[in-house]
Amino acid sequence: MSDNKKQEKDYTAEVDALLPEADSLAKSGKLQEALDKIFALEKLTRNCIVLALDLGDNRPADLSSTTKLAKAAIQHSYDARDYPLLNSTISLLSKKHGQLKAAIQAFVEQVIEWLPEIKKRDGEDRWLELLETLRTVTEGKIFLETPRARVTLLLSQHHETLSESPSAKDPKESLQTASDLLSDLQVETYSSMERREKTEFILEQMRLLIKVARQKDAELGKEKTKDLMGGGEAEVNEEFLKDKENEDLKLKYYDMMIQHALQRDEYLDVAKYYYKVWETPSIKEDVNGKGKAALEHIAYYIVLAPHTNEQSDMLHHLFIDPALPKLELQYNLVKCFTTQELMRWPGIEAIYGKFLRKTPVFAQEKRWEDLHSRVVEHNIRVVAAYYTRITIDRLSGLLDLQVLSRLVVAGMVWAKTDRPAGVINFRAKRSAEDVMNDWSSDMQKLLSLVEKTWMGMNAAQAAQSRVKS
Repeated sequence: MSDNKKQEKDYTAEVDALLPEADSLAKSGKLQEALDKIFALEKLTRNCIVLALDLGDNRPADLSSTTKLAKAAIQHSYDARDYPLLNSTISLLSKKHGQLKAAIQAFVEQVIEWLPEIKKRDGEDRWLELLETLRTVTEGKIFLETPRARVTLLLSQHHETLSESPSAKDPKESLQTASDLLSDLQVETYSSMERREKTEFILEQMRLLIKVARQKDAELGKEKTKDLMGGGEAEVNEEFLKDKENEDLKLKYYDMMIQHALQRDEYLDVAKYYYKVWETPSIKEDVNGKGKAALEHIAYYIVLAPHTNEQSDMLHHLFIDPALPKLELQYNLVKCFTTQELMRWPGIEAIYGKFLRKTPVFAQEKRWEDLHSRVVEHNIRVVAAYYTRITIDRLSGLLDLQVLSRLVVAGMVWAKTDRPAGVINFRAKRSAEDVMNDWSSDMQKLLSLVEKTWMGMNAAQAAQSRVKS
């Protein structure tokens, strides 16, 4: 296949004369004779290789005539509803020696336009045969990567539909096939595909990967799949999603990422994804609808997330956001977790439970239990901040000691239990070197403060003396 041949002559006149003749033959039932005439002239237009001296340039072989003839041959096969002949004609033309790339692109795109009509009129069997022919023709050809991706997407959607059909023999296998078909496409490397279409393909890949993983989880009924994305999350250019015309893709992307994170109970990631949704202008402007819902979900999932530096930073930034006080209940809930005071779980249940349990977030029992755990963990951090030592009896009256053990193991707090003495220490034993370092630091701060004070007094005295003089 090449587009670098030199044109010997212009066959436009011959082509214009042949096409009506071939059309008459095809309509009179002499389809094969019409195709033979077209193929004979197509060979001439494709193989004219002498430099066009009269034109003085390097024009390719008669591309326009070759394309017209190839499309005409395929059109006559399609009009005759002879699908075996249509499939063989497509394959034959694509394999012709020295066939022009642009000609192949033209008739492949022509056939793709017929696919919806063929499926509706002639049934799925004919449609599938043509799909497979197109996939075979486009396989391994970089200049046909975009048409191949579009055809593969149609085939993937077909298998997904089969997986949802009650009469499907193996729904699991059909869904896996749909996912594998799209996952094999590395659309991010396609130079001929527009960025928006690339993004749509990647989102579709993500959606099917998540769907397959959920199916596997449902079958196992045990531990959730660790990586839903099949070895790594699909990459989407988030800067591209910030453009106003791509807001629909942005919302679709973060909706799937939220599903992904929820499947693994990664509440902090869920909160971050909802924050990205909330930052979208069209969502933020809808203060009583989608904007309000997104902000509510941010508040819910940020308090559900285990305590880390990142979680604490996001929690405090949310608390001072001027939009949050408009949601009184969510504002007060976040305030409880930003205030260094103990929270009583029965009180939290009484104030917030009736409303929160009706929300989709806390309708699940596990998330309500996770909220209980976050309240206890907050209380332990408060106790650790105010107490250096506390008796076990006193602490057990305030908190859940099992949660304390989990926080110590996770490294969120330092604690050591002296069971015979019935005392819990929240301060690690300090070495002499640590004490001296702290003392040295404190002395440096003190001397620095004395020096600043002395300099300030001297400046004031100098100013006063100048006034008197």
